[in-house]
Amino acid sequence: MSTPELNVVPRQQADTASASRYVIETQQLTLRYGRKTALKSLDLKIPQGRIHAIVGANGAGKTSLFRILLGFQSPTSGSASILGRDCGALNEHDRGRIGFVNEEHNLPAWLRIHEVVAMQRRLYPQWNETLYRNIVDHFNVESEQRVSELSRGERAGVNLAMAMAQSPELLILDEPTLGLDVVAKRAFLEAVLGSVEDSDCTIIYCSHQMEEIERLADNLIVMERGELMHMSPPDEFCERVTLWVAEFPFLTAGAESLPGVLQVQRIDGLFHFIVLDQDEQFGATLEEKGARRAWQGPVDLDRAVNAFLTRNHARPLPADAAANRQTEEDA
Repeated sequence: MSTPELNVVPRQQADTASASRYVIETQQLTLRYGRKTALKSLDLKIPQGRIHAIVGANGAGKTSLFRILLGFQSPTSGSASILGRDCGALNEHDRGRIGFVNEEHNLPAWLRIHEVVAMQRRLYPQWNETLYRNIVDHFNVESEQRVSELSRGERAGVNLAMAMAQSPELLILDEPTLGLDVVAKRAFLEAVLGSVEDSDCTIIYCSHQMEEIERLADNLIVMERGELMHMSPPDEFCERVTLWVAEFPFLTAGAESLPGVLQVQRIDGLFHFIVLDQDEQFGATLEEKGARRAWQGPVDLDRAVNAFLTRNHARPLPADAAANRQTEEDA
């Protein structure tokens, strides 16, 4: 059986003249699959350093963006660069500066761990053995084990350890904890946090698990239907979103369409309004709509992001509102 040729990524000094303070930059980036638009004139600038979380519902364009950034897909129009390089013209050295781990955690099942690591070590002259050991030790993996003997969580740990040990300037993690149990997920997140403290690597973290984002992210990027909808630290995003709880003898039809309303739910007889960019006046508006009383409360990141992403999707009205609307139509 022939062995595929392995090309060593050359060690190269950073090109300071072309260095950018943004690890990712897109301008009017558009991608279409036939009649479907996956990315729509996306303007995105992600600065160097720390952990940046990208969130969005399925179909938001996250995977399409990663495919373009890594040079696997050409855009329909617009431009994209990664670490100051055109994504359509990445060479071996450019790719050696980028680490990538996704939810598959695929490794050659027949090889032993030390054999997989040896291949990676030969490919990357800047391999950091100490960092590899520090990360992989979180997962109790033995170097003599075959990949086929590892659990999904252990494979995830080995993949993360190898990606960080190549000393990347940018590490992209795409749903890396999908399918991991609680113990493996905790070990993975602790390893990610430790890696950031021990290196200058910038991390792009994509996940649907808001508890992970809340724990890890310094910057929150919200995408929807191929567009950038919001970018800020997570706590600043939560400050924009507020919960109002109101007690109504009935709910006047149309209250769910008040300015700033992202979501309305009825819980234990009380109406919960999650609203965006609204002040104390919103409570007065609820009282004008017939609320006996209304009070304000904070919203955690999970609920805030969920409400923000679902606001433009069809949702059933609360039962009383639907009945009220039907009564008005019958009249």
